[in-house]
Amino acid sequence: MAQPPFEILYEDNHIIAVNKRCSDIVQGDKTGDEPLPEAIKRYLKEKYNKPGNVFLGVTHRLDRPTSGVVLFARTGKALTRLNAMFQNHEIKKTYWAVVKQAPTAPEARLEHHLVRVEKQNKSYAYPTAKPNSKVAKLTYKTIAKSDTYTLLEVMLETGRHHQIRCQLAAIGSPIKGDLKYGFARSNPDAGISLHARRIEFIHPVTKENISITAPVPNDNLWRAISKGL
Repeated sequence: MAQPPFEILYEDNHIIAVNKRCSDIVQGDKTGDEPLPEAIKRYLKEKYNKPGNVFLGVTHRLDRPTSGVVLFARTGKALTRLNAMFQNHEIKKTYWAVVKQAPTAPEARLEHHLVRVEKQNKSYAYPTAKPNSKVAKLTYKTIAKSDTYTLLEVMLETGRHHQIRCQLAAIGSPIKGDLKYGFARSNPDAGISLHARRIEFIHPVTKENISITAPVPNDNLWRAISKGL
C-alpha cells in the first residue's frame, strides 16, 4: 500500500496516534480542506481491507497551526472511555513552545481567566474573573535556549481555547509565528512553533501505561533548539 501522508506514532486494534503537521486540520472548517481523520480512515480501510465505512473517533483537537501528537479511537468502546478520561483530566499532555521573549521566571505556574470571543476566534486572558470567563491553568519550564529563542515545556492543567497561546502571550512571551497573539512575523509554513510533544495515559482497553512522543517538525530551528533533548 502507498505510504500514508502522515506519520503514525502508535497503532493497535483500539487506538491510533499520528504526528499532525501544522497544515493539517483535525475537523472540517470553511477552507474545505480534507480533515486528517478522513486520510486516516482511508489508510485503515486499505491496510486492513475493510468493507464499508471505517470507524474513527476524534478524542481531542489541535489548532491548525499547531503540530504534534493527536490520538484517535478505532472503536466505539475506546472512544467512550477516552472521552471520559480527557474530561476527568486523566490524560497527561506535554507541549513544547518556542518563544523569542523568554519569560521572566524560568519556570512557573500560570493561572488566568480566559474569555473566548467567537467572532475573532481568539481568547483574552485576565488576572481576575470576568463574565463568561473560564479558569486556565498551566505550568511551564525552560528546557533549552538558542542565541535568539527559548524552548519551553508546557504542562496543561485545563484545556481551554487557545490556552497556551493566550497565556504565554499574556506574560509577554508569544509563540514564534503566532500573529494572532502578538508575535511580529509569521512562520514560512504559516504554522506556529507550538508542538504537542507527548501524551501519556492508561490504555482504555488493555490498561497498559502508554506514552507517545511526537518528533519535532523537520526544520532548522526545531532541530537546533531541541538537539540533545
